[in-house]
Amino acid sequence: MHISFRQVEYRYSYKTPFEKLALQDINLDIPSGQFLAIIGHTGSGKSTLLQHLNALLKPTNGSVTIGDMTVDSKQKMKNLKSVREKVGIVFQFPEHQLFEETVLKDICFGPMNFGVPEEQAKKRAKELISKVGLPEEVLDKSPFDLSGGQMRRVAIAGVLAMEPDVIVLDEPTAGLDPRGQKEMMDMFYELHQEKGLTTILVTHSMEDAARYADKIAILQKGQLKQIDKPQAIFSQPEQLFEMGLDVPDVVRFQYLFENKAGVKLSKTCLTIDELASEIHSLRSGGVSK
Repeated sequence: MHISFRQVEYRYSYKTPFEKLALQDINLDIPSGQFLAIIGHTGSGKSTLLQHLNALLKPTNGSVTIGDMTVDSKQKMKNLKSVREKVGIVFQFPEHQLFEETVLKDICFGPMNFGVPEEQAKKRAKELISKVGLPEEVLDKSPFDLSGGQMRRVAIAGVLAMEPDVIVLDEPTAGLDPRGQKEMMDMFYELHQEKGLTTILVTHSMEDAARYADKIAILQKGQLKQIDKPQAIFSQPEQLFEMGLDVPDVVRFQYLFENKAGVKLSKTCLTIDELASEIHSLRSGGVSK
């Protein structure tokens, strides 16, 4: 599902003494099937932008088009149910949104609320519980008897049970250990590829942005500063440092190596294997000084 922002502005507490500009002149196209990572400081507007993706917020100015529906600042919002059915949002700590007696009921709640028959919703729950890495037996358990990581996977299954065309991930690995973070992101990437989803990831992890995203968008003080492929974004680490942002460890190592050795490798490396190959090529004089 294609998404586009056109001159989007958003102000909290609009036309009050407490008015605050959160987004300014956002023009952004997210093609169907793209994996987009959004990076930026806390307060840069990332979460505000996400809430426009399924019309939780309406632009103060401009418009957001999601598939064949446009949410415009000058028009009253109608038929938002169809948008929210197709755009699934996984917020930070989604396990806090669990409330049903059993895991099965919790996963079924969303689709049934949008008119999916109970038997079909249960079928989806049984298929998805294994997709998120949990055994089918947990369906009969209370979600509150599970570990924090298991609860998060149940909450994610509930979002996926809606069968969205777009999945929005707001720091989905927050609070997980490194192994849990990788398992979670690998799972999302596999689902992204398998189902042809449009995936939008807000993350502080530059490693995840580099590893999974087709493109990376940088937000700063409510403005879209840059959008490009990961290699292009991380090829200018000085600019990111000036914004107070980080780079993946391998990019930082390359940056320090180049400065120390007084050489310039032929490309920005996003994996250790790439960097090792580039450094190895020094022996054959394959890089410039």
